[in-house]
Amino acid sequence: MRDPDALIARAGLRGDPERDQHFLVDDRVLDRLPGYLPDSADTSHVLEIGGGTGGLTDRLLSVAGRVTVVERDPDLAAFLREEFAAEIDAGMLSVVAGDALEVDLPAFTASVSNLPYGVSSEIAFRLLPAGRPLVLMFQAEFAERMAAAPGSDEYGRLSVTAGHYADIEIVETVPKEAFSPPPAVESSVVRATPRPPDYEVSDDESFMSLVRAVFTQRRKTMRNAIRNTTHISGIDDPESLIEAAGEELMRKRAGNVPPSEFARLARLAAEQG
Repeated sequence: MRDPDALIARAGLRGDPERDQHFLVDDRVLDRLPGYLPDSADTSHVLEIGGGTGGLTDRLLSVAGRVTVVERDPDLAAFLREEFAAEIDAGMLSVVAGDALEVDLPAFTASVSNLPYGVSSEIAFRLLPAGRPLVLMFQAEFAERMAAAPGSDEYGRLSVTAGHYADIEIVETVPKEAFSPPPAVESSVVRATPRPPDYEVSDDESFMSLVRAVFTQRRKTMRNAIRNTTHISGIDDPESLIEAAGEELMRKRAGNVPPSEFARLARLAAEQG
C-alpha cells in the first residue's frame, strides 16, 4: 500500500481546513475502511467521494474491480491522475474532477469515502437513495445523530431519514490525530446497509416533508407541531389529520415517535388528500 504521508509529500499540497480538507493519514484506519463493507457487498465498481491525495483510493483498488473517485479540487484531481496513471490506463480507476453534489455519479455498486464534512449531509442523502452499501466518514456528532434510536437525545430528522433507506451503524471512532491537518472534532465511520423500510409510505417526498416539519418543533407535542408547520409539510387540513391519528400519538413529542408512526401519519395525510 502507498504510504499516505509520502502521497501528501509527492502531491506538494497541504490540507486546508478553510476548504474542508483533512487528509486521512493513519495507515491502520485506511486499511480497515474497505473491510467495513458488508460481506455480501458487490465491489465491482466502488465510488469514492473526496479522493484527496489517494491514501484510501490505493486501498480500494486492492479490493475493487473498478474505482471511480470524485475530487472537487482540480489540483488534487490532477495529482491523482498522475499518481495512479498505470491504474487508469489499466481501466481500474477513473478520476472525476468536480463537485460530488453537481456531477453525474456513475452506477456504483458500493461507496467508501472520507467525506468533506461541510457537505457530508447533502452527499450522504445523494448516496443513500441509490440503495448501495456505504462506508462513510463523518463528524462523530453527526454520525451519532444518524444512528440514533427513538427516545435518545440524538434522535431526530437525520435518524429517521437515514434509517428510511438503510440500517445505520457506527463501526469505528477515529481520533483527530488520524488526519492531516487534524480537524477540530473526532470522526466516526458509519456503515449503511441498504434495506427496505419495515413500513409503507405513499411516497418518499411527502414522508420526508412531514418528518422535516415536525422536527422543527421537536419540543412541542405532535399535535402542535403539525398545526404549526403546515407551510413545510403541505398538510391542508391539520385538524382532520390530528383527529385521525389519535390521542396517543398526538401527545408525544417528535423525538419519541418511531419511524413507523411517522409513516402511518404520512399515509393518513395522503388518504385525506
